[in-house]
Amino acid sequence: MSNEVSTEILATHVLDLAKSGKRLDGRALDEMRHLHITPGYVTSADGSALVELGDTKVLAGIKLEPGTPFPDTPNAGVLTTNAEIVPIASPEYEPGPPSIQSVELSRVVDRAIRAAEAIDLKGLCVTPGEKCWTCFVDLHILDDSGNLTDAALIAAMAALRNAKLPAERFELGETKPLDVRHFPIETTFVRIGDAIVVDPSSAEEGTCQGRLTIATDEEGNVVAMQKAKVGAFSPQDVAELVERAFVHGNKVRAALGQLG
Repeated sequence: MSNEVSTEILATHVLDLAKSGKRLDGRALDEMRHLHITPGYVTSADGSALVELGDTKVLAGIKLEPGTPFPDTPNAGVLTTNAEIVPIASPEYEPGPPSIQSVELSRVVDRAIRAAEAIDLKGLCVTPGEKCWTCFVDLHILDDSGNLTDAALIAAMAALRNAKLPAERFELGETKPLDVRHFPIETTFVRIGDAIVVDPSSAEEGTCQGRLTIATDEEGNVVAMQKAKVGAFSPQDVAELVERAFVHGNKVRAALGQLG
């Protein structure tokens, strides 16, 4: 049986299950997969975390080093987010330059962190116009079993929360925890027929007609939103999904708060 036929059979099965309010892995329509967060996973980094969302695995590492502020923001530090999807993550990925998926992933995660003002960039300024701290957020996708966006931002925030500013190493004062002020969390929903499910698996992503990612913070704000694919979401759908996003986002933030 060809891969194309197998994919079509799987898609039909996913659609048939959704019509009955069921999912391939047995979850309810509004049920996320099990989340496990391991902070400090890479001891050589200034901060790190391994996130497992079901079988999806994302490793985030933080590197902080002195740099030069951008001319248009002389009183602020620099934030740079990069994502790498390694070939072992899925048979769909190949070695080579950054893929469209990895570029999109890094931009979506970076936008949520910036929009929520998760870290105090002005607090990373050392000497206005001359010296600041540059914060590199590196995301490594180890296993793509669906919903990379949510897993990647959770990993980034867990790693930032774990990070320490290595001031003593560069003779710039005392080493201290990175000042993380807000905790944006993204929640992704996909439309499968008439059903809208949260935290899609890879099979559901391949079947869905539309995808909506909503980033919320702990203060009740929607800080970012991204729509993908051709399927539509009505204004009522969006309003309901925002409420659902806050519920799921608050659960994830509670899990982050319990980390040592």
